[in-house]
Amino acid sequence: MLGLRHRTNRLVPYHEGWPAAFVAERQRLIDALGPLALGIEHYGSTAVPGLAAKPILDILVGVSPLENWQLCQAPLIGLGYDYAVSAGVAGHYIFGRGRDLTERTHLVHVVLFGGESWVGNLAFRDALRADADLREAYLRVKQAALEAAPDSRGRYNELKQDFITRTKRRLAG
Repeated sequence: MLGLRHRTNRLVPYHEGWPAAFVAERQRLIDALGPLALGIEHYGSTAVPGLAAKPILDILVGVSPLENWQLCQAPLIGLGYDYAVSAGVAGHYIFGRGRDLTERTHLVHVVLFGGESWVGNLAFRDALRADADLREAYLRVKQAALEAAPDSRGRYNELKQDFITRTKRRLAG
């Protein structure tokens, strides 16, 4: 149900088990992070019923101030996550979890609670959940990005970014 090998990209049909997998991981995160986590949300394509996705759960953890991300590091490592130092997403401190570190199953993005990334990513998720036309347009963008970058997740994400940015701007409107 979850897991994508490093240096590979693929989209799979939406899986009905993803929400339950998030709920279970959310509880593990609550137990480990306690009051550091001001919010924990499932986002990304696995959080959108009916949308094909890379089989990796994306999770937002909101902290304030943002410097508190460092206090999350030891508890997340204790849960089997590793810090993705060079993930390259501005304002995100990203931790990955997976089988033997060769296959990602979860990505935790620690961001400023209530900040631009927190609000924008959740608005984008909610818009995709509510709008079938937007979901279909995003799926086309994802499929084109996958064809152009079958072995580079960084490039795949870059190719989707213009669509995501334009949609977030429209939503913030």
